[in-house]
Amino acid sequence: MENRLNSICNQFQLEGTILTVKPLGEGFINDTLMITTAEATAPNYILQRKNKNIFQNIPAMMENIQQVTTHLKNKIVAQGGDPMREALTITPTKDGKLYYQDEDGEYWAVCVFIGDTIAYQKADTPELAYQGGKGIGKFQAMLSDFTEPLTDILPGFHNIRYRFQQWDQVLAKDPVGRKATVPSEIQWIERRREEMLHFWELVENGTIPTRVTHNDTKINNILFDKQGNVLCVIDLDTVLSSTCLNDYGDAMRSYTNTGLEDDENLDNVSMNLDIFRGYTQGYLSETAQFLNPAEIDYLAFSAKYITYEQVLRFLMDYIDGDKYYKVKNQVHNLVRARAQHKLLQSMEAQYEQMCSIVKEEIAKYK
Repeated sequence: MENRLNSICNQFQLEGTILTVKPLGEGFINDTLMITTAEATAPNYILQRKNKNIFQNIPAMMENIQQVTTHLKNKIVAQGGDPMREALTITPTKDGKLYYQDEDGEYWAVCVFIGDTIAYQKADTPELAYQGGKGIGKFQAMLSDFTEPLTDILPGFHNIRYRFQQWDQVLAKDPVGRKATVPSEIQWIERRREEMLHFWELVENGTIPTRVTHNDTKINNILFDKQGNVLCVIDLDTVLSSTCLNDYGDAMRSYTNTGLEDDENLDNVSMNLDIFRGYTQGYLSETAQFLNPAEIDYLAFSAKYITYEQVLRFLMDYIDGDKYYKVKNQVHNLVRARAQHKLLQSMEAQYEQMCSIVKEEIAKYK
């Protein structure tokens, strides 16, 4: 394996002499490794095997990343920043490609490792949530004038009309006979269908515009410098054109949950309004200048929308026989759906307060 990895590394335009190639992190989707070099003057690198089962057009995905990082670097240079630390840098292969495909058909990509940084696994204070919101907000703001087309490498992602088509098909087939065991859970989905479709119609008709979005806004995808300031947004595999509200809503789903995504004790699960406020303050500090009125009006709603979508997807996968998500047991997806529904209910109970927070914060920039 070591010889194989070294052979793969040698396909890329690396500076310095390779010292070690070792696994880095858990890697739920891609396999990620750290390439360390012998010379102090040479950078270290991140090597990833891109998951071709999830990303079915990896060449287009890498081109998306290159377009976005090039735009970011131009902005950073114009602002007097350091483009090598404040944006990802793709390292091409020796023949100039953005990826290498090995003899097994696997895709590999390399980027420069950004050292001397801090990464957090959880935003457990309003202050840290503020920084997380600022990080994603800054990323979106710097790309708000990006006009190049991006390839849709995840068709249907966060598109609730597409999800309902999948949902209706799974309910009609009921492949493993679980539908009859979850009638109340099915009603969770059906009674909210109309309001969720209404939101998506605003995206479809352009009232809520399409922008460059990250689509995986958990806080460990933001690097901070040693002073605690936002430095760089990483893991750009899912970058595509969608509504920026998806990024905000998904962050709210992960940041504000007081319990686990698959918490079996529903008493643990609720939405932390202080975390919501902190993230919103940070996010709007960077985005208030370009968001349109409809985006602002639906900012709080997007938290409900993304959480609802996740309830639907977990429940749909349970009824479908657990074909998409990895599960620990036969009821894992059902446990996930119930926990996400509890979070959704908490958001719904606090929705007026959420809207008030958005109004208070956006008023600071008018």
